[in-house]
Order: sequence, then C-alpha cells, then structure tokens
Amino acid sequence: MSDDRHTPDPEYEITRERLARGTLLQALRADPPPGMTVRSDAELERTLEATLEHHERGRDLHVFGYGSLMWNPALDFAGTSVARIDGWHRAFCLRLVAARGTPEQPGAMLALDRGGLCDGVLYRIDAAKVESELRLLWRREMLSDSYEPEWITAKSGNQSIRALTFVVNRLHSRYLGGYSLERVAHLIRTGRGPLGTSQDYFDSTVQALERFGLYDAGIERLLCKIRDAEINGV
Repeated sequence: MSDDRHTPDPEYEITRERLARGTLLQALRADPPPGMTVRSDAELERTLEATLEHHERGRDLHVFGYGSLMWNPALDFAGTSVARIDGWHRAFCLRLVAARGTPEQPGAMLALDRGGLCDGVLYRIDAAKVESELRLLWRREMLSDSYEPEWITAKSGNQSIRALTFVVNRLHSRYLGGYSLERVAHLIRTGRGPLGTSQDYFDSTVQALERFGLYDAGIERLLCKIRDAEINGV
C-alpha cells in the first residue's frame, strides 16, 4: 500500500464534535468545489424528516455501514452486528472532489450500487436517540446530492432486520458508472484533498473488512489493480 500520506486539515476530520458543530458543512459552504452542491440546513432537515416518516417512532433504528462507517461510525450506538444485504454491492462509484479529492486531483468514493450483495456492519441506535443521531449522520452522508437514503433488509444470523443505508444517486454528474477498473484504481491512487488521500480511504476499507472477517470480491479486484499499477509504476 502507498505511504504517500499527509496530515489532514482538522476542519475536514469527521468526529461527533465536528458533526455537531457543522464544521465540515461550514467549510464546504464557504468554498464549494466546482460540481458539488452543498445542501442547506433546511434541505437536510427536510430530507431527514421525509426519511423518518418511514420509521415507527419509539423503536430502535439500524444503520447499515459499508465504508467509513465501519471504522469511524461517529455514532452513539447501542449494539453492532455483521450483516448482509442483497440487491446492492459496495463500489467506488463516485468521483470525489472534496475531502479526499479536489477538482484538480479527484479521487473515488464508496457507495452502494445496484446488484449483487454486500457484507457490512449494522449499528443499532436506541429509540430515544434516533433523531439526534441521524441528524449528525445527515451532516456527514447527505451534505450533497450524490447519496440517497434507502431502507433495506439486512440479514444478521437468522434475523432479517430493516435498516437505513445510503446508496449512489446514479443520475449525479459524479457517478462513475461505466468506468473501467483501471480508471477507478487510478483515481484511488492519485486522489488527494484536505482530509487525506483516496488511497488512505481505500486502505482503511480493506483493513476494516479484514477486521470484521468480511470478503468483498470487488474490493479484491481493485486491490490487485492498484498493486499492479504500483509495481509497474503506472
């Protein structure tokens, strides 16, 4: 793996405290990169309320994490479990122009795309904290219109659990549908922004999957492409 790392700008680091203060939103609103629309507080609240209309108040809520939520949930959760969802797969399918990329050095970001299956982590949020925790999560995952909230069914052991997750907006201009594995691997290897590199993000994904004992064929194929490119100096 690459050792080309640098110290992230603390304004872009994802912590509960910074999410509560809206630090990342403020930084992006002050200087939005070309091609990125940052939602207003009113828009965030509206989309959150629309999503919660499909959740029974007074009940715990599960969130399915497949990317950075696996190693940095920044959530106050009551329990976790490994789970699988059908009909969606983990994919580096969003061109990244903020945080771990810029318009000049774009990276690639994970989302759930249609088809296949995905193993990840379920976080159970206590009923009394659902609204407050999702409000923080919205500031992280819904700050632009590249993701869409989706209710899915996750299998954990013998249980089928209704959960909330975030899937790619295929109509978005930064959607990488149709990109070859080589082009995505290049974005991961070269993407760099104020939060760090896309390579850091990819490495953290690989390490989290290993830690939870999960296998992802798509990530393994990308890993091979990245290693080949590093060996050949492409």
